[in-house]
Amino acid sequence: MELVGVGSDVKVAGQHRWFTHHSIANENLQEFIVANTSSAKKAARQMVRRTEINKARRTKVKSSVRKVEEAIASGDKSAAKAALKAVEPVLARTSQKGVMHKKTASRKVSRLTARVNALAG
Repeated sequence: MELVGVGSDVKVAGQHRWFTHHSIANENLQEFIVANTSSAKKAARQMVRRTEINKARRTKVKSSVRKVEEAIASGDKSAAKAALKAVEPVLARTSQKGVMHKKTASRKVSRLTARVNALAG
C-alpha cells in the first residue's frame, strides 16, 4: 500500500492499518488516517502532535551537543565547560520525556565531560 506524498512508512497487516509516518501536517491528517475507531483516530492525532514535539527536542539536543563539541574543537576549556553545563539538563530532560534512553543521555554526558576535562588549560 502506497500513499501519495507519504512514503513507505505505512504498515498494513490484514484488516488493521497503523499510520506511522510523521512528516505530514496536522491539517492534512484527516485524509491519511485509516483508523476505524474513535480512540484509534485520537491516538493518531496525538502521535502526530507528540512526534513534532519530540523532533524539536531531538534537534535541541543535537545543537546543544554540537556547541560543546565545537568548543572542544576550538580548545576553549571555559566555553566548553559552560556549554557542557548547559547541555546536561537538556539531555536529562530529553531522557525523562522518553525521547532518548536515560543510559544514552548519561553516556553522552559522561563522554563529553571526559573530553572537556582532557582539554589543556
